[in-house]
Amino acid sequence: MAMTEDFQRMLRGAALRVTRPRLAVLNAVYAYPHADTDSIISAVRGELPTVSHQTVYDSLHALTAAGLVRRIQPAGSVARYESRVGDNHHHVVCRSCGVIADVDCAVGAAPCLTASDDGGFSIDEAEVVYWGLCPGCSATGIS
Repeated sequence: MAMTEDFQRMLRGAALRVTRPRLAVLNAVYAYPHADTDSIISAVRGELPTVSHQTVYDSLHALTAAGLVRRIQPAGSVARYESRVGDNHHHVVCRSCGVIADVDCAVGAAPCLTASDDGGFSIDEAEVVYWGLCPGCSATGIS
């Protein structure tokens, strides 16, 4: 797991000012993969009790725009944030409990970036979401 010094280097490397809220948000995103905004706010308030919702939203926006965190939003879900950036991985989502896990590309580094017809677009990212039941829900027969 990244440490405060790593987060400071990441922020400076992205030409962002190092602030306590940004450090706390990075810490929360790394500690709770695929967390929603409310969960991140709760985690940040564990470190900075008086931080406002807007400060967390602004920090998430700045960190996402800088490419330090990734925002995902599977169909029917609220926005979620993850620290795994810079690759073209996918996600698997449980239809029952909503848990989300990372899934690497099945073949090659980023085969999904080669569309059968790109329509003239310069494609730089593809999003694939697999849906099913997680092991816990499968074991209990929940659907």
